[in-house]
Amino acid sequence: MKKSPLLSIDAFGKTEEDVRVRTRTGGLITVSCIVITMLLLISEWNQFNTIVTRPDLVVDRDRHLKLDLNMDITFPSMPCNVLNLDILDDSGEFQIDLLESGFTRIRLSSEGKELEKEKFEVGDKSPKQDPTEEGYCGPCYGARDQAKNEELPQDQRVCCQTCEEVRAAYGQKGWAFKDGKGVEQCEREGYVETVNNRIHEGCRIQGRAQLNRIQGTIHFGPGSSMRNRRGHFHDTSLYDAFPHLSFNHVINTLTFGEKPKESESELVEQASISPLDGRKVIPDRDTHFHEFSYFCKIIPTRFEFLSGMKVETTQFSATYHDRPLKGGRDDDHPDTLHSTGGVPGVFFNFEMSPLKVINKEQHATSWSGFLLNCITSIGGVLAVGTVIDKITYTAQRSIWGKKSS
Repeated sequence: MKKSPLLSIDAFGKTEEDVRVRTRTGGLITVSCIVITMLLLISEWNQFNTIVTRPDLVVDRDRHLKLDLNMDITFPSMPCNVLNLDILDDSGEFQIDLLESGFTRIRLSSEGKELEKEKFEVGDKSPKQDPTEEGYCGPCYGARDQAKNEELPQDQRVCCQTCEEVRAAYGQKGWAFKDGKGVEQCEREGYVETVNNRIHEGCRIQGRAQLNRIQGTIHFGPGSSMRNRRGHFHDTSLYDAFPHLSFNHVINTLTFGEKPKESESELVEQASISPLDGRKVIPDRDTHFHEFSYFCKIIPTRFEFLSGMKVETTQFSATYHDRPLKGGRDDDHPDTLHSTGGVPGVFFNFEMSPLKVINKEQHATSWSGFLLNCITSIGGVLAVGTVIDKITYTAQRSIWGKKSS
């Protein structure tokens, strides 16, 4: 019978069964190798089924898109009709009186119980009451020039028909409006009575807005906000008149972008998507003339799940600071001086990162890596077992040889 040419390259030479020597020690080593190999294979299988998150850092190419702001904040010492929300950014874009558009305001009693819910959709305006008399032209109380009204046709006269128009005219002049007492439009619409009846209430704000992906400020302030040639300001006359009012607050939820559901992945729990949730700022001291500031560094983030679903959101870190508007030395840090002036309120100063983090869910090892690790484990255990067997067999023969001599 002709020999195959493959015989010359056979790397796995065999020995005859008759020349093999089997020992009890070798059997124990074999059983140990099998147990260890099984344990290693089980460990590799568990490692293969482990889900890990591998982050990747890239340049954010979506900076032209708007960023959703989601918030739910409680102000236990600020009535809803005194509270105001503005968003200003470095592009020169101003969003003012946002609580009148796309937000829900929940009136709270002094004990914190919900009294009434007011929801304003985007595009809604505050309700205005028309005068009851035909041809009525309401006075502006010096805020607008009405001296020539008698010489002008009805449709060209300068009038303040509603309480809101009088407030706006006062704001353009930079005058204090307070509660509107003595203004016939406000008396007729019940504005004065409403303000005074609700002055001891609190307010909970829920809703969302859209931000430009640049640096800016989210500002909760007192009174209506106005802009004129001198800049952006608030009518704080009503707030100043009631010392019990303050911007103590509880942040129930604050996120920039969509918040993934906790059931979608454990990696969401590890991400810093809403680090301010549940934060309470209710100091024991008087905070009527006080400014609360948060400095938020926002990093755009995308979560890519094994299911193929992708969620665009952000992570952010926040640094907190507060100061009295009267300025002076810090009680806790005598070497620190606070500046004087400003507007009482809560400020969220945000800054967007130019980089983006992509968190991908993946298996800890691939199929090829799993197979390679299994083969390596089996081969390693067998190699070590062979060495140990040879050492013990040689030692046994040496000891037995000495005893027989």
